[in-house]
Amino acid sequence: MSDKHSFEKSFREVRTMMRMIVLLFLAISGVLLFVLFDPDLSSFQSARPASVVNVQDSLDQGLVDADYDAIENGIHLRTGFVEAEGLMTVVNNCTNCHSAKLVTQNRMTREGWEATIRWMQETQKLWDLGNNEAIILDYLAANYAPEDTGRRANLADIEWYVLEESSD
Repeated sequence: MSDKHSFEKSFREVRTMMRMIVLLFLAISGVLLFVLFDPDLSSFQSARPASVVNVQDSLDQGLVDADYDAIENGIHLRTGFVEAEGLMTVVNNCTNCHSAKLVTQNRMTREGWEATIRWMQETQKLWDLGNNEAIILDYLAANYAPEDTGRRANLADIEWYVLEESSD
């Protein structure tokens, strides 16, 4: 009985080693195929989000143009954020993880924005913002506060015309 047990143990060990060899072979084959079809690893470079790249390095290397942080009509063109004190602190902290649209489509009080930051810190691994938190909250509360708009404004300066009845 011990010979049978010994044989089964040896067989399991050989089977485990064979599985490891096959997995290693597949991994090496995958890497080789990747390198053959993308020898300069350009897909890694293009997949890197712009927010991770140092802006000055990107400008120096020609990866982005000089209008990268241009502002037109009071709007930061790259993000759509309102130009105001604290803009770049918000850009640098908020758009590393999500689109600026996630900010611009929301309207909250300062307390609402602070609760959102706490939620991101507790559930989304947002780092401690330190002194930047007050700057960010001031910016968001001033520029993305709730708006009490009520009903839409009445239509004005409309050129009305009469629809003619068809002769059918």
